[in-house]
Amino acid sequence: MDTLISVIGGANIDLSATLSDAFIAADSNPGHIAIGYGGVARNVAHNLSLLGARVQLLTIFGGDLFGGLLTDYCKQLGIDLHLSEKISAERSGVYLCINNHGGEMIAAVADTEAVRLITPEWLSKRAGELNQSDYLVADTNITEDAIRWLMENSTVPLLIDGVSSTKAHRVVNALRKCKLPYLHSLKLNLKEALAVTQTATYGEAAQRLLDLGVAHVYITLGSEGVYCRNAAEEWLFPALPGEVVNTTGAGDAFLSGVVIAHARGIAFPQTAQYGLMAARATLMSEKAVNPDIANILL
Repeated sequence: MDTLISVIGGANIDLSATLSDAFIAADSNPGHIAIGYGGVARNVAHNLSLLGARVQLLTIFGGDLFGGLLTDYCKQLGIDLHLSEKISAERSGVYLCINNHGGEMIAAVADTEAVRLITPEWLSKRAGELNQSDYLVADTNITEDAIRWLMENSTVPLLIDGVSSTKAHRVVNALRKCKLPYLHSLKLNLKEALAVTQTATYGEAAQRLLDLGVAHVYITLGSEGVYCRNAAEEWLFPALPGEVVNTTGAGDAFLSGVVIAHARGIAFPQTAQYGLMAARATLMSEKAVNPDIANILL
């Protein structure tokens, strides 16, 4: 595949703790702790690279040990980093999550302060190369102003991951401030979708987002599957069966599958089915990115 995809957002070290038994608050819980490479944008870039796309990642790396580990690993994967920046005074992103013994997340903390430096000015210096991409993908770890800049200055399809209920508001705010609000695709989970639209159901949330200028809405529903909608049709696809080992990165994999499907000319809403296959691959892995995702998806 000769598709070039630029991914903008966070790159983190992931610390993932999975409990051996039921969670006991305010106590030391036995379990297994794994260290890996994460960040929504980095995960998406990793998945896309495994799925055969040419990928360039735009992020901020700190000058610490974690920053060195992240850059070395991305380069090993063949991810192009020439549009990223390493800043010695910054600390690299770290994501810490605790999963119950069934693999479902109980709580998480994300330290992604470095990506605040991805500003409209920072992006404008890279605008020419960005718009030579076939697709742009961004996460909402970047600022609202940066998201708005991408919406107003991208000449290629832009797809965005909502990341969290708090950060997903940045997309809606950016759309409301855009001169000509338009976004190719937005992927949110149910909690994020209801929070940013102030609605009670995923159907209402999707319609609100379409009204704001989103062309394709994907609302993931965990074990219930995914609801997707555009101006012409709506679909509810059930989740695919499979053992859940770890939920971290499943949403990132879903968006990666959607992007690859669009790049291959797959029509909506079948793009969502590619997303579900990619998400299942990640749910079956302890890592935030399943190294065998290409074999499972293809």
